Amino acid sequence: MSAEISVDLEALAVAVKAEARAAGFDLCGITTSEPFVPEGEALERWVAAGHHGDMSYMARNAPRSPRPCVVEPLARAVVVVGLYYGDAAPLSGGETQSGTSPRGGPELTRLEGDGASGLRQDAAGCSRPRGRISRYAQGEDYHDVMAPGLERVAALLRANGAQVARYYVDTGPTMDRAAARRAGLGWYGKNTLIITRGGFGSWVFFGEILTDLPLPTDPPARGDCGRCSLCLDACPTGAIIAPYTLDARRCISYLTIEHRGAIPLEMRPLIGDRIFGCDICQAVCPHNAKTMARTHPEFAPRPGVAARPELIELLNIGKDEFRRRFRGSPVTRTKRRGLRRNVAVALGNLADPVAVPALIRALNDEDEPLVRSHAAWALGRIGTEVSRTALRARLDTEKNPEVRGELAQALGAISL
Repeated sequence: MSAEISVDLEALAVAVKAEARAAGFDLCGITTSEPFVPEGEALERWVAAGHHGDMSYMARNAPRSPRPCVVEPLARAVVVVGLYYGDAAPLSGGETQSGTSPRGGPELTRLEGDGASGLRQDAAGCSRPRGRISRYAQGEDYHDVMAPGLERVAALLRANGAQVARYYVDTGPTMDRAAARRAGLGWYGKNTLIITRGGFGSWVFFGEILTDLPLPTDPPARGDCGRCSLCLDACPTGAIIAPYTLDARRCISYLTIEHRGAIPLEMRPLIGDRIFGCDICQAVCPHNAKTMARTHPEFAPRPGVAARPELIELLNIGKDEFRRRFRGSPVTRTKRRGLRRNVAVALGNLADPVAVPALIRALNDEDEPLVRSHAAWALGRIGTEVSRTALRARLDTEKNPEVRGELAQALGAISL
């Protein structure tokens, strides 16, 4: 901050929080730009263990992200905002606990007329397999929703003498959750997410503004999960390998969004009908049992996206239709081939023969070996004679060695 600038920092901190609320944010706190020491050490261990998977940017930024003053040398304070994207209504499909998961914990079944298989019938009585999209991705892209509000708060800081007011929405080398906790917005849950109070639970997006103004700070949030281990027990892939530690390589959200290659064979049956992200560890959290009604219509399910989209029409979605339907949606993160890969896995898990013609078409998509390989797996899971014939025919012409391997395994699965 320039020596000539004189501003009442206490009053400005109050004004910043008021401006954040006026800009639509539900939470706002302020912390220093000091390093996030324990979180930085944990990040270093996490990356060294390979738990970041293919997310090389996390390894690349690990030395910087716990140190705001490395990201922005003039930073003296960090303003942290939170935006609620939840709803008082249960998740579509009524996820609840019953039965036993592959790990011996509670299995998530689907109610509200969807049936445990994820199938729904149309007026003619035909089944229409449906998938599941994570709650955060059913509406508008949160990056686009939050950026104007952050710019508005940053503008207030600049108008009061800030030479630096640099903001991020999960887009830079910053530790969102570490900043949120230290700014008093919430505390770490065992599922690694920040749990907030005030009826928002963990259904919150975070953004930060780094500024050179030494604003007064808020006390860190305090809280814990006690003996509760519902999130660890409910995760079907065992991704939460210990309290507060997630192995991304086993996480359904990572596998269906960030991972670009083939989904490991052992993971595919555990993904179920999820085609983009996963809400299980949040759905079972007691702190999310009673959350507020939706306060931001931008995050309401969009037409053509929604919470439970029909899968068959998505499996072979064209490039133009993909761009049209998902423009401005987080779903574009996984790209068209990734979404189609995920849809093939979901169809294989639902095992409805009605999907066989669409899967055969995907099996013969000459442009996308990733889609072909997962369509082969799905046809092997469904296991009809038509599936077997299509797999054999494709094996006769397939040149890609990875796809050929999938075809052979799929045929072997039908023969068992």
